[in-house]
Amino acid sequence: MGVGEPRRAGRRLHAAMLAVALAVAPGPAAAQGAGGGDGRALRVAVDVGHTLAAPGARSARGRGEFSFNLALADAVAQALRDRGVVVQVVNADGGIGSLQDRPAEAATFGADLLLSIHHDSVGPQLLRTWEWAGRTEAYNDDYAGHSLFVSRDNPRVAESELCARVIGARLQRMGFVPTDKNANRPYADPELAVHFYDGLAVLRHATMPAVLFEAGVIRNRAEELLLADAGYQARMADGIATAVVACLRSGRPAGEAAGEAR
Repeated sequence: MGVGEPRRAGRRLHAAMLAVALAVAPGPAAAQGAGGGDGRALRVAVDVGHTLAAPGARSARGRGEFSFNLALADAVAQALRDRGVVVQVVNADGGIGSLQDRPAEAATFGADLLLSIHHDSVGPQLLRTWEWAGRTEAYNDDYAGHSLFVSRDNPRVAESELCARVIGARLQRMGFVPTDKNANRPYADPELAVHFYDGLAVLRHATMPAVLFEAGVIRNRAEELLLADAGYQARMADGIATAVVACLRSGRPAGEAAGEAR
């Protein structure tokens, strides 16, 4: 077998795994109690990134990231509920005490997955200024698209990677385009824009599989408008929910999933 053959074989297994997982995913019409392999209803904690006091990145038009995160988290939660998933929205009021409180709340809830919702920005050295609504704001139109992150310090990293990959595959199948903006972070899967970010507290302190999703770049003036659109949020949420249910219902042992994914 040539040097490139194991890599090609791994990609074929990877593609087959994603196709199977997505094929078994129910849509909203199948909301009669989405369950795991043991028949128990799936439980997902959807975390709203940042807080009211520390709202995260600022958009090209001066809107705080937290409000984008909350809107998409609500849409994802509803899409999951439409599929029979039991959902806990973490930090819905924007007043959570610490980063460690997020996975702790998910654990108390008994979540099968913690999904943390965020929106991306760019470094200050890449920003340009423009006038919007009588204010000087900062933007960058060079980067757009989503990305996903998992931590190798998470005890369920193989399942975290699998869910991140299935989300990435589903979104690309729907026409959403990932970004290469975060290429400085090591890749778990470059084709699906899944990165390792081991130090993220919300991921590494989680005792369940955990994925952080960056929905897009709110410093990009055109993408900001898309990300603020309720219809766009609903469509993205539908893709995420389909993928999450597919991943959690796949019932594959973590070791088997990890072996096929590599």
